[in-house]
Amino acid sequence: MASLKLPEVVPSPTQDSERLRKAFQGYGTDEKAVILVLGHRNAQQRKEIRETYQQLYNESLIDRLNSELSGDFRNAVILWSYDPPERHAGLAKDALKAKKKGTKHLQVLVEIACASTPNHLVAVRQAYCSLFDCSLEEDIIASVAPPLRKLLVSLVSSFRYDKVAVNLEVAKEEASKLHEAINCKQLEDDHIIWILSTRNFFQLRETFACYNNLYGNTLEQDIKCGNGDLESLLHMVIWCIDCPEKHFAKVVRDSIVGFGTDEDSLNRAIVTRAEIDLLKVRFGYANVYKTSLDDDVIGDTSGNYRDFLMTLLGKGSEGE
Repeated sequence: MASLKLPEVVPSPTQDSERLRKAFQGYGTDEKAVILVLGHRNAQQRKEIRETYQQLYNESLIDRLNSELSGDFRNAVILWSYDPPERHAGLAKDALKAKKKGTKHLQVLVEIACASTPNHLVAVRQAYCSLFDCSLEEDIIASVAPPLRKLLVSLVSSFRYDKVAVNLEVAKEEASKLHEAINCKQLEDDHIIWILSTRNFFQLRETFACYNNLYGNTLEQDIKCGNGDLESLLHMVIWCIDCPEKHFAKVVRDSIVGFGTDEDSLNRAIVTRAEIDLLKVRFGYANVYKTSLDDDVIGDTSGNYRDFLMTLLGKGSEGE
């Protein structure tokens, strides 16, 4: 349930490139034209625009956007303009470069591994190697301390089966193993990490349901028995696997509640999910927080930045 809206007739990459070039010329930038074009094109179309713009004008569209736009609006548009695997690779690199790597910084790695398709995860890892001359796993090992390191390396190294395949007996058995490890307060147990990082998402959802039926609590309720980083990260893993829209609704909520706005988190949630399940995130947000995600975003942002985010949320006229 993507929120991105495309026009009925999509202009050619040449027409879009010419329109963007015109928006950059003269006194000031026509930000509305930038939103109208890029805010209504899918990943493949944006890639074709970038390539065509480079061929026509011998300059990078990303570089031109960086020089023409400013502030949070610029950051959101540039994040959106990248290929999704390159975008996530860059977000992962930024997270791993942070001096203090708490779960807030590292949650993007969980999102890449647990709220994306297996093929997208592989593409992110390939993009990471190409962009940064090392593997994602290497950088995690070099910059993340135990016990989070072990879990994250296992998650990003996985290639899960991507079809519906569920075995009820395996789900019951693995629910029991998870319960035993949690009762013994052994959250680094190999069984927990192996199960969460290798089983396909459909199997894991069945395991989570069996856990609830067998023990009366959800798995995340029992794991959240402490306030440590490992508990928090495991909680994110379960949410991203079981109900990604619930996780991203919380990311949006946390980014706008309190003093100031966490624009980086807000951008990440809206930009990375606009072509996947942002409508589900919107519905989940309303169910959990009893308020409108759209209204909260409008109330916490302004100007072209607000208009661009609302375009990705499916509001406003479709690009011509």
